[in-house]
Amino acid sequence: MIKYLGRRLVYMLISLWVIVTATFFLMRAIPGGPFSGERKLPPAIEASLNSYYGLDQPLFKQYLDYLVSVAKWDFGPSFKYKGQTVNDLISSGFPISFTLGLEAICLALAFGVLFGVIAALKRNKWQDYTAMIIAVVGISVPNFIMAALLQYVLAMKLGMFPVAQWESWGHTVLPAIAVASMPMAFIARLTRSSMLEVLSSDYIRTARAKGLSTSAVTFKHAIRNAIMPVVTYMGPMAASILTGTFVVEKVFGIPGLGMHFVTSITNRDYTVIMGVTVFFGAILLLCVLIVDLLYGLIDPRIKLFGAKKGE
Repeated sequence: MIKYLGRRLVYMLISLWVIVTATFFLMRAIPGGPFSGERKLPPAIEASLNSYYGLDQPLFKQYLDYLVSVAKWDFGPSFKYKGQTVNDLISSGFPISFTLGLEAICLALAFGVLFGVIAALKRNKWQDYTAMIIAVVGISVPNFIMAALLQYVLAMKLGMFPVAQWESWGHTVLPAIAVASMPMAFIARLTRSSMLEVLSSDYIRTARAKGLSTSAVTFKHAIRNAIMPVVTYMGPMAASILTGTFVVEKVFGIPGLGMHFVTSITNRDYTVIMGVTVFFGAILLLCVLIVDLLYGLIDPRIKLFGAKKGE
C-alpha cells in the first residue's frame, strides 16, 4: 500500500507541476496586464508597480520564482485586494465553499441514487418517467439559471427562504439545491443504467430464486455493485463542488472561493486566478486518489496494491 501511495503521490506532483506551468504561461499570454484597465495609469506608476511585484523580470525568472513559491504553498500577494495574500483569500473563502459543497454533495447523492434506484426498479412505469424527466431538467438547465428560478419562486414569491447572502442555515438551502441539481441528475442516470445492468445479472436471478425479498436483493446485492460508476463520478464532482461553484456563489452573493475567482477574472488579478486554479487542481487530484482507494473498499475484487500470483 505504501508503494502504491508513493507512486500516486509522484503522479500527483507531476500533474500539479503541469497545472502550474500551463496556468502561468497561459496567464502571461493574455494581452494586457494586471494594472491595465479603463483608466490607464501613468507610465511611472505602472513601472513602479511592475517592479514591486517582479513583473519586469524575465519571464523564465518569474516562472522559477513562482514555482518556488508554490512549492512553499505561498501563492503570493493579491494585485487588487490591498493587504491580502492569495492564501488569505483561500483561507477565508474555502470553508464557506466547503460547507455549501458538502450540503450539495449530500443532496446530490441522496436524491440521485434514490431516483436512479426507483427508476430501475419501476422500469417503463410512471415512476421511471418522472425520475428521468427530473434528471433531464437537471442536466439541461444550467445551475445559474436554476439559482435564479429558485430565488424567484421560493424566495421572492413564496418567501420560504432568504434571497441571498450567507448568514444562517436558511441561506444555504437554495444555493445548495442549485449546485446539487446537475450532479443529482447525472447520478440518477448513472444509477439507473447501472442498476438495470446489475438486476439482469445471473447472481441477482439466483438470489431471487432462493426466495430473497426485493428489498434484500436491492440493498444487499444490487446497489453495492451498481454504485461503482457513481463513485467514479464522485471524484471530479466533489472537487468541483467543494472548491466552489463560481457562478452560483456570485448569484447568491456568497463570499466563497468561487466569488473570489470570478472577481479576480474581471479585475485581472493574476495571482488569485493562478492560485485558485492550482488549489482546485490539488483538491481534484486528492479527490481522485480518495475515489481510487474507495474502489477497494466497495468492491473487494478490485486490487489496488497488486495481488500475489495465483490470486
